[in-house]
Formats: sequence, structure tokens, C-alpha cells
Amino acid sequence: MILSIKYFGLLAEITNKEEELIDFSRSYIWELLEVLYIKYPNLKNKDFQVAQNQELVPFETEINGKEIVLLPPFSGG
Repeated sequence: MILSIKYFGLLAEITNKEEELIDFSRSYIWELLEVLYIKYPNLKNKDFQVAQNQELVPFETEINGKEIVLLPPFSGG
């Protein structure tokens, strides 16, 4: 399946992209992250959350959407 991966904030700076399409055949968010860590090694050292279908999800979640968003930590106020 083709996934749209969106990056925000510092994560967009690390990847030098705000969005990209990835052909991905596995099932879980953590498996996708392993692929992204190989492509962008500096991601592995960063704290971030993942959203799928506009909802924050744990890395153990099965992929069931076409859009995955990587979000850096938010500062409160």
C-alpha cells in the first residue's frame, strides 16, 4: 500500500521533507518506523508521537489508514 507520511517541526527539518509517499507492505507503525530510521538515522534519537486517521496511536498499532503523521513534542501554554 502507498502511505502518505507527513513530518512536522523538527522532524521535517531532519527529513528535509514535509511529506512523502512510501510503498509499504508491512502491518504495524513500529515496522514503518524501522524503515524510516534507516532512511533518516537522526529520527531515532528524537522524541515524537505518531498519528493515524487524525488520532495519536502507540507504535504497536496496526496500520489501517493511508496517512501517517509524525509529530514532535508540543509545548504547553
